Amino acid sequence: MGHRVLAVDRDADALASVAGEGIAILQHDLEADGSSDAIWPFAPERFTGIVVTNYLYRPLFPYLFSSLAAGGILIYETFARGNEYFGKPSNPDYLLAPGELLDAMRINGSNRYRVIAFEDGYEDDPRPAMIQRVCVLNAGSGKIAADNIRLF
Repeated sequence: MGHRVLAVDRDADALASVAGEGIAILQHDLEADGSSDAIWPFAPERFTGIVVTNYLYRPLFPYLFSSLAAGGILIYETFARGNEYFGKPSNPDYLLAPGELLDAMRINGSNRYRVIAFEDGYEDDPRPAMIQRVCVLNAGSGKIAADNIRLF
C-alpha cells in the first residue's frame, strides 16, 4: 500500500523471504543479551506503525511503546495461555496471561495510549490456537486527525 516497511528478525532466511521493493530488512537479535538498551536499536518515536506477530519477549514492551510516534499504531498478536492444549508454543513463558497485553499497555504507556481493539480467545484459522491481540494508538497530545487512523 506504499508504506515503507522495516522487517526485523535474527533469521537471515526469514528476512530474505520477505525482502522486496519498499521492504528494508535488518538482521538483529532483539534478545542478544537481554541486559541493556543495546538490544533495541531504534530511536524513540521512530515508527508510525509497529506490528508484532507470533513473538513474545516481555522485556521489549517498553521499547515498543517508546518507539511509537504520536499518531502511530501498535498491533501486537501472539499466543495466550490455553494454547498448550493445541500445540506449540506450550511453554507458559511464551504464552500471555489473561489480559497481559492490556496490562503491558497500562504499565509501559501513559495517558497518551488508547486501546482501539483487544481480543483474547480461541482462533481456528490458520490452525486452532489461543490468541491475544491488541491495537493501540499513541494519541500523543490527544489531537489525532481522523484521516490518520486507517485499520485494514
